[in-house]
Amino acid sequence: MFPLGEAMYHYDVNLALEELQEDALLPHPVKLRDMILRTQLGPKEARVLNHDFQEYLTRFGEIQKIARGILEQLAAGQRKAS
Repeated sequence: MFPLGEAMYHYDVNLALEELQEDALLPHPVKLRDMILRTQLGPKEARVLNHDFQEYLTRFGEIQKIARGILEQLAAGQRKAS
């Protein structure tokens, strides 16, 4: 599956950050949650991150709905001739 020593990208925080900067890709909430769970945090850090994650989760869902509406409208339209 993956060469020895190469982590799956959704478990590699640095690679996810790099992708975010290069491609403006947001990590899926499940992958972000997994990254959080794999990081040792103090109680205060964990509480703040949990709050931020809940906000991320809400907004991610809202953006998905908007994107779905845009894509459905585009899919119903005719494509321009190349």
